Amino acid sequence: MDRAALARDLANADFDGEFVDGSHVLYERLRRVNNGLIDRRPAAIVRATSKRDVQKVVRMAAEREALLAVRCGGHSFPGLSTCDGGIVLDLSLMKEVMVYPEAQTAEVAGGALLGDVDAATLPHGHVTPAGVVSHTGVAGLTLGGGMGWLSRRFGLTIDSLLGVDIVMADGRLLRINAEKEPDLFWAIRGGGGNFGVVTKFWFRTHTLGPTFVGRWSYSPREAPAVLRRYAAALIGAPRELTTMVVYTSTELRITALWTGSIHGAEAALAKYGELGNATTASLGAANFIDLQRASDERMAWGRRYYAKGGFVHEIDDSLISTLTDCMTDVPNPDSEMYILQLGGAVDDADDGDTPYSGRTAGHYWIIEGVWDDPALDSACTSWGRKSAARLAESSLRANYVNEQSDTGKDIALNAYGEEKYYQLARLKSRYDPHNLFRLNQNIEPRPWSAPK
Repeated sequence: MDRAALARDLANADFDGEFVDGSHVLYERLRRVNNGLIDRRPAAIVRATSKRDVQKVVRMAAEREALLAVRCGGHSFPGLSTCDGGIVLDLSLMKEVMVYPEAQTAEVAGGALLGDVDAATLPHGHVTPAGVVSHTGVAGLTLGGGMGWLSRRFGLTIDSLLGVDIVMADGRLLRINAEKEPDLFWAIRGGGGNFGVVTKFWFRTHTLGPTFVGRWSYSPREAPAVLRRYAAALIGAPRELTTMVVYTSTELRITALWTGSIHGAEAALAKYGELGNATTASLGAANFIDLQRASDERMAWGRRYYAKGGFVHEIDDSLISTLTDCMTDVPNPDSEMYILQLGGAVDDADDGDTPYSGRTAGHYWIIEGVWDDPALDSACTSWGRKSAARLAESSLRANYVNEQSDTGKDIALNAYGEEKYYQLARLKSRYDPHNLFRLNQNIEPRPWSAPK
């Protein structure tokens, strides 16, 4: 079906929300996604405001065999939340969050951002563990797993997921949880957007308690020694503590977060300021929402990104050597490598409980090219791809589907492993046999065989 005919059909569909095509004054703005590298022109964008809108778009896309992209926060690094010539189902107007403090639950619409959830839950002293950039979409983050500052204490985002409303490939709206459609509920907790469009999430919330943050910067010249001492300092770390390393051409920055109590906080954090000759330092009580927003400007819309991540058990000499080598030829000051400490509650669930496959890792790393000048596209992308390939040689097999700029069957296969991928492929053939939901790190419906 050609794009003009598709746009005409959608224009006549009587949506509760807004229909946007190439002639609309907002089209140029709304076709953009977070990553400025991505430049695609959908036939139409439907800004849904109801479950009925979502069902109607899904049915129309299936009937017309149209390419369908689903967008919440628009943070997909390879641009999988938009498309050329197809339909973008934009959920960003569906962002309501209802909090029930006594029950410690939150009801979150499918287009909400992480910042929307924090703004609703934190006034009650509650949180749901999520990512580290507040303008990230809840849906994309959750469906891939969800790691962040509170994972060591409360687990992944999917570990606090109680149920969802989901529109299936045939347009049906299902309410599922661990008891109702348990196979599908298993699949969406890490399987990405392969199985449907989630219009509502139900999350468990947790009491946050006092929050302390320490930040220290070290010279890149000291990086190998600082990283070795950092790895040693992490041994036996309590779950109240989470640390992150950011390594750029100009600094090695360590941030340490302590939540849940006052007792022991400053002593636990202070040692991360004693790993070398810190060039800057701060330590004290902090507002958690400020920490969640700390990377927002650097990860702003319209910047250009190449990202690829993976998991390691520990930060050893081999990894430190590879990291240091990778940072010697970084093409610009904003490109970086960061390492998020995992363990703790992340490893409480068995590996088979969800498709997400990084449970046993001690750390998650990501190489991230960040730049603004199109003239740097080739250099930054090449650096990111080459550096990630080197780190992958000493990493666990599993990667993380949410933070992979490259696409292809090997991404999903390596993220889940053959056994889980096969299980997901069987479920895909049951719930989406024609692969309508394929703009993701795609799991193909059966028949499936391992790549040669």
